Amino acid sequence: MAQGSFQADVIIIGGGAAGLHCAALAGARGLRVVVIEHANRVGKKILMSGGGRCNFTNTGTTPANYLSANPHFCKSALARYTPWHFIELVAKYDIAYHEKELGQLFCDESSKQIVAMLLAECAAANVSVLTSCSVDSVAHDDGFVVRTSQGIFRAPQLVCAAGGLSIPSMGASGFGFDLAKQFGHEVLPLRAGLVPLTLSGKPQERFEGLSGVALPATATANDVSFSNAMLITHRGVSGPSILQISSYWQPGDRLMLDLLPGVDAHDALLDARASQPNAELRNVLSEWLPKRLAQRLCEYRFVSKPMKQLQHAELRAIADALNSFELVASGTEGYRTAEVTLGGVNTDGLSSQTMMSRNVEGLYFIGEVVDVTGWLGGYNFQWAWASANAAAQALAKN
Repeated sequence: MAQGSFQADVIIIGGGAAGLHCAALAGARGLRVVVIEHANRVGKKILMSGGGRCNFTNTGTTPANYLSANPHFCKSALARYTPWHFIELVAKYDIAYHEKELGQLFCDESSKQIVAMLLAECAAANVSVLTSCSVDSVAHDDGFVVRTSQGIFRAPQLVCAAGGLSIPSMGASGFGFDLAKQFGHEVLPLRAGLVPLTLSGKPQERFEGLSGVALPATATANDVSFSNAMLITHRGVSGPSILQISSYWQPGDRLMLDLLPGVDAHDALLDARASQPNAELRNVLSEWLPKRLAQRLCEYRFVSKPMKQLQHAELRAIADALNSFELVASGTEGYRTAEVTLGGVNTDGLSSQTMMSRNVEGLYFIGEVVDVTGWLGGYNFQWAWASANAAAQALAKN
């Protein structure tokens, strides 16, 4: 598009999941829509998500799968645009998909198919999608005026779908939060979510050399628990159970791990002592845990000796350590590897029906920039689709 002035019905800043979907839905309702994306291509986070296969929704989505200062805010949008609405769109484009676990739907082939689908929907709705287009300023005076590196855009309605701070290498920035503040919105404290935890000092020394060891574990912090795989890394711990709990944990909080989820370790040890009285503790533990981890626990936590020599008090202490292992994490890996940004535009300043600002007529915030953060497993994409739909419906009515 040549430099100059461009008039539209709707300007959408951000060409990610929420922005593209909102653009297509609004365009299909007859609105002239332009999408402004500062990166050199749209949908970068979609492309890298789910290991390149995009976990595009979760069939078990409920409002309980989201964190927000107002847990009720997401209910309206999620109720009006369900996972089945998006699945119907995916089916329209013959994109093959599968359920991995716990309702998580992934493309069989590539996340590129989801981006191509969204762009095809935008093209069918005559949406203009601009890339490598940076925003210099946004003003509001009888409509919105957005000055960019590719010209001046004017429209009576503006949608901010600029995302959060997670994965800056994908082009993430704080633009959306700055825009919200510019128009009088409160931005709640931001931090990395769905992110690996780091260890330092003794906790790290005890896991030294165990990088790559994975096991099922239940992680608990602040009365919230997640059971799934845990992975020991060279910097700390990761894996689905850790990523999930990271959104509920902050430095200084207690973090407990059940290394034998679903198993009463004390009963199991008593059974092992009865059935294998001459077996070494380390060998018994190696039947239940990855061998390297079992050996390490016996090096610094337990004394390995024949099971028949273990007294009741020792068995109880070992069992407690297995079912209630306290891990002292020092922090997180931060936005560099975080999948989402916790916090964001305070929902008190937005309509849950339309996503429109209560401060400025015609200004909307959707997707990750809003203080609604989903669990791992397709929930954040479903919030992107649902919040985009809520805004698109309102855009068409105004």
